[in-house]
Amino acid sequence: MNTAVLPSTFVLTLLLAVGLFFFIKASVKDRIEQVKLSSESAQESLLTELQEYFAQRAYRVAAVDAPNYKVTFEGFVRPSWFLAIFLTLLSAGGALCLGLVLAMLVPQQGQIFLALVLLSPLTGIFYWKKAGRPEQVSLKLESVAESGNQTKSLVTVRGHRDELAAMQKALDLKLLD
Repeated sequence: MNTAVLPSTFVLTLLLAVGLFFFIKASVKDRIEQVKLSSESAQESLLTELQEYFAQRAYRVAAVDAPNYKVTFEGFVRPSWFLAIFLTLLSAGGALCLGLVLAMLVPQQGQIFLALVLLSPLTGIFYWKKAGRPEQVSLKLESVAESGNQTKSLVTVRGHRDELAAMQKALDLKLLD
């Protein structure tokens, strides 16, 4: 085989392994955002809807500041079996590719490098331990008078971006710019 092909293949495989490492690391990263949402409902009825919604999602009330209409919900985010298995398979494929390239570069110890695949279950364990964690969602409700006697409710929410998107869709809240 051409001597220039193996080192360049090794460099490319190494770059892919670095990308895979950061992809796996990012799978457990917090994605906390703060958004402002509006609702046509009155402040008290919206608060009741929000409490029911979070109770259905296995969150509990952690703190209440009633005069300021601030509520903090807390729940436990469970890791995903699918993502744990997917990440393990990805890391197994990456380790196999790296092991094959290393085995071609150093043929005398080729079998040892293929054993890198045996480390791939550590990826699933890493994800499972880091992804399962307590999560908080903080809400602040405000009332805004509109034209006429109609009032709108504004909600400032801070929490995980997936949770915010699900809440916005379920309660038909409008995103404010």
